[in-house]
Amino acid sequence: MGYRHVSVMPAEVQRFLDPHPGDICVDATIGGAGHAKAICRSIFPEGSFIGFDRDREAIDHATQALAPYAPMVRLFNENFVNLPRILARLDINGVDAMVVDLGISLHQIRQSGRGFSFQADEPLDMRMNAGADLTAADLVNRLSEKKLGGIFRGYGEERWANRIARAIGAARRNAPIEKSRQLAEIVAGAIPKSRQPRRIHPATRVFMALRIAVNRELDCLAEFLSFFPELLKTGGRLCMIAFHSLEDRMIKRRFNELAKGCICPPDFPVCACDRKPMVRLLTRKVVQPSQAEIMANPMARSAKLRALIRL
Repeated sequence: MGYRHVSVMPAEVQRFLDPHPGDICVDATIGGAGHAKAICRSIFPEGSFIGFDRDREAIDHATQALAPYAPMVRLFNENFVNLPRILARLDINGVDAMVVDLGISLHQIRQSGRGFSFQADEPLDMRMNAGADLTAADLVNRLSEKKLGGIFRGYGEERWANRIARAIGAARRNAPIEKSRQLAEIVAGAIPKSRQPRRIHPATRVFMALRIAVNRELDCLAEFLSFFPELLKTGGRLCMIAFHSLEDRMIKRRFNELAKGCICPPDFPVCACDRKPMVRLLTRKVVQPSQAEIMANPMARSAKLRALIRL
């Protein structure tokens, strides 16, 4: 079965990025290559497209999907925190448009065999880069109950974090926890049935938290947010899509900080900081998928898009 994924808000991404023939564009998380194909169509034939993904399977799929544009496409099996180094190696001083979609792909959930979901009974892996050292099983079986509870509460916003961590601690004393459904059953058993969420599986937040921890997703996002302005040309555009409230808050805070000018206290008679805005926000409010898109692609329901332009 081929690589399956539907990119979210494709029309909105194209509108905010506004790519033109000859542009230099980056897809920092290429996934199913849906956004990438639309960008390549817009910048063909003189443009340059650079794509990144930690997942080797995503890069292999993108190589095939973007074959019609091969002369202008360069793909890297890399984490997007390595963007500055790779662009410098390519002698690229600035890009015209960049998209970062922080969601997990449908392929990773349903076909990767890495335990991202409890829909199938798979090894408890959750590595986006299959060559990385740390797996979800390592965390579940080695971390203290206190640290596991911190991960579930901090990354998954799970209200039953400590209770779930204690249940995991009790279970692993009998045998290692190695499979996704095994973990899902332990989590579900730790939450009182009357208090379990109705719209999602009770293990959903725990699985998300473990995936974030295994792949250092919030650390990587924080690093990217610290350096991305230097990668954009004047007039260069960035579009970011988050699927988690913690991610979206980080993006919103950083975008607003860069769009703000003077940061002097309100009672200063004149500006002493001489700080100028670095960007202009293209999305004053977060952009979310239409109901029609959510009905066609339920994975889009929690997507939040924000965009800006470099001044």
